[in-house]
Amino acid sequence: MNERQNPRQTPRFKPKKKRRGAAVAAVLCFVAAIAVVGTYTFKDYRETQREFELAQAREQEQKNKEESEAANTDKIFNEKEEDVLAKQAEEAARQAREEQEMKEAEQDSEEEKEAEEQEQTEQTAGNSESLNFANGSKLLWPVEGTLLMNYSMDKTVYFSTLDQFKYNPALVISGEKGDQVISSAPGIVKSIDKTAETGTTVNVDIGSGYELFYGQLDDVRVKTGDYVDSKTVLGYVGEPTIYYSVEGANVYFEMRKDGESVNPMDYLVE
Repeated sequence: MNERQNPRQTPRFKPKKKRRGAAVAAVLCFVAAIAVVGTYTFKDYRETQREFELAQAREQEQKNKEESEAANTDKIFNEKEEDVLAKQAEEAARQAREEQEMKEAEQDSEEEKEAEEQEQTEQTAGNSESLNFANGSKLLWPVEGTLLMNYSMDKTVYFSTLDQFKYNPALVISGEKGDQVISSAPGIVKSIDKTAETGTTVNVDIGSGYELFYGQLDDVRVKTGDYVDSKTVLGYVGEPTIYYSVEGANVYFEMRKDGESVNPMDYLVE
């Protein structure tokens, strides 16, 4: 029976072994491939993890640096702000001191001024009591010059500029512009006025009801309330007013007794 067996039936079992071997080899290759892939995947994971950690470290370092710079900036800003506030306080204190010093200086000046005014008032009062111009007293000529127009209250005289005759309550004495005009007698400056006719006019009380008026002046050197002695410079001859343009530069010199004009020629020294 064995002899009749078909010789082709024996090799049928050999391919089966080859397929099993191939399958095992395939499995081993697959496992190896998986192992290789896993190895590379794990390596990539570690690389990625390391890069991530480095990125986080750099980010944290940058954050720490920014916070440090911000803290330093705040510190510098605070220090500058404190310096500004300190300077402002110092400037305010300096201004307060200066204002206080100015107030004290003004107060001292006011006190000195009041003292001077008081002294001047007392002196003026004393001088006023000593003013005793009388009929026998004499006057100095207020300016060196010729007599242009004489005193005339009993008859009219001709005024060249006005081209008319009228009374003249004063002397009109010629003078050069800029000549000194002096006080004819001791007295106290009663007023300083400016009129269209006589220009800048200084009124001096010489006592006993007598007053002297100096008109047509310029650059007056005295003020109201001043005590003046004989020969004290009152001012200077100025430009004549339109009332005396033809007569030219002059000094208008008037004298009054109790408000009534009197002839100065009766008192002027020859």
